[in-house]
Amino acid sequence: MDVTMAPRFLSHGQTFRAVIGDTLVLPCEVEDLGSYVLLWRRGSAVLTAASLMVTRDPRFRLVDGYNLEINKVMPQDAGDYVCQISDGENRDQIHTVEILVPPSIRMSPSNGQLKARKGGSITLECKASGNPVPSIHWTRKDNILPTGEKAIEGFSITLDKVDRHQAGVYQCTASNGVGDPVTVDMQLDVLYPPEIEVERSWVHTGEGYEAQLVCIVHGEPAPELMWYQDTILLDPTDRRKMESRGSKHTLNIRNVQGSDFGNYSCVADNSLGRAKKYMELSGRPSPAEFRSAPFSRTWDSYNLTWVVESYPPLEEVRLLYRKLMMNETYQHPGKWHDVILQPPNEETFTHVMSYNIRGLDHGSVFEAIVQAKNKYGWNEVSDLYQFYTRGAEPEMEDMELIASSESFSVTPCRTMLATMWIVMSTVYCYL
Repeated sequence: MDVTMAPRFLSHGQTFRAVIGDTLVLPCEVEDLGSYVLLWRRGSAVLTAASLMVTRDPRFRLVDGYNLEINKVMPQDAGDYVCQISDGENRDQIHTVEILVPPSIRMSPSNGQLKARKGGSITLECKASGNPVPSIHWTRKDNILPTGEKAIEGFSITLDKVDRHQAGVYQCTASNGVGDPVTVDMQLDVLYPPEIEVERSWVHTGEGYEAQLVCIVHGEPAPELMWYQDTILLDPTDRRKMESRGSKHTLNIRNVQGSDFGNYSCVADNSLGRAKKYMELSGRPSPAEFRSAPFSRTWDSYNLTWVVESYPPLEEVRLLYRKLMMNETYQHPGKWHDVILQPPNEETFTHVMSYNIRGLDHGSVFEAIVQAKNKYGWNEVSDLYQFYTRGAEPEMEDMELIASSESFSVTPCRTMLATMWIVMSTVYCYL
């Protein structure tokens, strides 16, 4: 008597993960199938019956017997697939399919262009899809984020009290381990009235030479810039040229004449406001810069050296110095000593001068200032310069007191006539 063997599965139910677009093969190997029919179904839908393709989806086919091949898998192909033997016992083998989808990003707004008013708030959003669910990181192109971090995680980023420094390209990157991460750029423009910085507020030149005045202008929308000398709007001439390169605006003057000296301003306008900055084009000497070492080699004298730049010859130089009386809590300045010097008659732009101050107390602290004059007038008074005669070295407390005194600046009280610069102890005022 023949014994009929019951069919049985040689393959096993598995979970398959496939990337969208791939080809997937689900195994179904059966032994002793005999006259029974093998079905593939998904849910209630029958895909195949024996070797007959029931589904009309051409992406499905049977290979190497009853293995089910799915070409160009799509997200909707995810789910459970059942290989069933129709033997009345409804024995099934179940395969679970997961479709891995690389990340994609949907920006808000879709064009990636955002605008915000200075001082306001704005939220940048980046919604990502994919399987597994992607993680999102924010970075800033060629810069750090306003928080000071290189990157932060989250589907959105909110900026408060925005200013022009927060404008730029923000990058949203989505990744889920499937394929390459995806990055999109979002351009943030901050709308604000013009802001101006001058490269130098005092520009030194001489007749017959060239001069360059520079304004750095920021604003959104892009401002329109105008140059003025006093209250006169300037136009380009054969000697005067205006150039703009990015945020840098330059007024170039060739073959400077006496009429070119004076006050200049650059004025920037946009739809949100106006800004103005002033500069002076001057033939007066530059402020003196001291070059000598602060500690004297002698007990009772000090050789003070300084440099002044001037196109015309210097006509007069004034040196003032005084002793500082030090104690534990404060310093008390002594009386100014006023020295009028006749500079050497040299045809040079850089004027190096020295003066040996004699009769000084040893082991003491002094301070000095210098002012120079040429045919255009007196320059600005130099910064205070401190020096020391040989003797008792300053204690640490004295050095701290001296350092704190350097935070003071001394400027001449405003006067129209240089000849009023006579009694130095009353002309200078502490700010």
